[in-house]
Amino acid sequence: MMELKSCLKTFTTDLDKACSPVDTVKRVKAILDEKCAGVLAKTDRVDTGRLGIPVFVSICGPEAREIMPTRKQMGKGASPEQAEASALMELVERFSYFSFWGDPDNFTELTWSEAQAKWPGQVMDIGQVIRSVSEDIDPDKAVRLMDLIRWRFHPALNVCTGEREYVPLDWFKKLNEFNGSSAGNTFEESIAQGACELVERHVCAVIDRTRQTTPTIDPATCTDPVLKRLLDCFEQNGVSLILKDFSLGYPVPTVAAVAWDRKTFPALSEIVFTAGTAASPVKAAIRAVTEVAQLAGDFETSRVYEASGLPKFTELSQLDWLKEGETVALDSLPSVEDADIYNELMGLAGGLAEKGDTLYAVDTRHPDLMVTANYNFVPGFDFRERTPNRSIGLFVGRILAEDADFDEALEGLDVIEDVYPGAYFLPFFRGLLALRMGDLPYAADRFEESVPLQPADPERALAVFYQAYALTQMEEWEDAETLLGEAVALDDECREFFNLRGVSRFKQGNFEAAAEDFQASLNIDSGSPHDLANLGLCHKNMGNDEVAMDYLQAALDMDPALDYARESLNELMES
Repeated sequence: MMELKSCLKTFTTDLDKACSPVDTVKRVKAILDEKCAGVLAKTDRVDTGRLGIPVFVSICGPEAREIMPTRKQMGKGASPEQAEASALMELVERFSYFSFWGDPDNFTELTWSEAQAKWPGQVMDIGQVIRSVSEDIDPDKAVRLMDLIRWRFHPALNVCTGEREYVPLDWFKKLNEFNGSSAGNTFEESIAQGACELVERHVCAVIDRTRQTTPTIDPATCTDPVLKRLLDCFEQNGVSLILKDFSLGYPVPTVAAVAWDRKTFPALSEIVFTAGTAASPVKAAIRAVTEVAQLAGDFETSRVYEASGLPKFTELSQLDWLKEGETVALDSLPSVEDADIYNELMGLAGGLAEKGDTLYAVDTRHPDLMVTANYNFVPGFDFRERTPNRSIGLFVGRILAEDADFDEALEGLDVIEDVYPGAYFLPFFRGLLALRMGDLPYAADRFEESVPLQPADPERALAVFYQAYALTQMEEWEDAETLLGEAVALDDECREFFNLRGVSRFKQGNFEAAAEDFQASLNIDSGSPHDLANLGLCHKNMGNDEVAMDYLQAALDMDPALDYARESLNELMES
């Protein structure tokens, strides 16, 4: 089990680290070469140099690509050395995370009651599970629901108390995905970074949903030399930047940054809105500003970034609410800054505990690499992509519908209906189960039934999408296209809606309209090789051979395993 201890900082120029980024890169690359050749292909600097703020990527090697959904990771920093270290450690973090989850020996599969019997007094309190979804439910009912699934239990460190607790780790993975994963030179550094990212995602989700007024940070008070240089890089290139205090009373500061290029927006650049959290206000601001540079493509490359912690704005008028609020000095934000990272971490964990929040950390080091990596979570913390209409029954029902044996799933959904009579999500989950079992007409009917029951437009859009998906499996393309238009009208930020409508239109021979949908999907996520390939197929069918070949080759460059794209490209090259 991890043991946290004193961890003095030896590098504090732009970020606070236990050793310099040069040493980190040298050490970790050497370990990768010796222990896990094939995980890292290379690191490379990818910014254009316009802003003078470096951005690096780490490219996955074949061993990493076998277990990771991403092919590259981006890294940021005020110096090239820190940006490269960031990209490299992002790879270590994700490779370790997905390797950890891929090893069944890391877990003991038990129901909640079985875990309590196996480790009496050592299982986390059921109240933490209830808190994780912010639900008002009787603990006995919560246990009844948690007993419907055999969870993957694993010990976690309660950072504030130092005690080990057995937790249903896949419950938190289901809620949080890989939010909270981290890597660092030491456990203290890694956990502190992961915890700060959890705070960042949480406060950003709260502010995004409430659009509350928050203080604006006076740039004249940003006197730290590194931060001032970064701000000058923006101003000298005609990029407007607003810094906001998103701390919301948490023990560590969160600085949000929204930036746009007065010359190149909207033709060659986007509005970038992001945030950073760290032990001190200066380091939080540096994280936010360098994150802007990472996402922006130097505000001149037409790069399309994918929104995550904060929404993506397309018009300057959407920023009006951010321009409100009193003006404050940067040093007015909270801080746990200390020369010892351990003291910062304990200050953060203790401050969270005072608010009723518990920070947990799990050791996810890869057994060959043994470079420090963690999975961290705080029950009750939010992030933007998670539905606000959540409950234990919602997530347990989803797991039953998607993964459980048919009879077990049916019985479990009946239990959930007993606990939540008439719950809005039950017809949807019965549709999911029927879809998985291949009963497509029944699935489509259940999804149709669930649409008016949903509590908000995003949920209604998802129910309509699944109804359309069931119809596509029956090759009812015209009806599916109509439904997908309804889904897009309800939620135009989900690329899967555009993708499936594009497929439906393609199948009907409407290649021009299909191409518009595949392009819309790429506008949301430019990293989709399937959408690039589909766009290429559309142009092939429209007779635009040169354009088609460009898109097909771009798709294959991103994913060489797309055989259908390769076959179509070869046909065009031979014609």
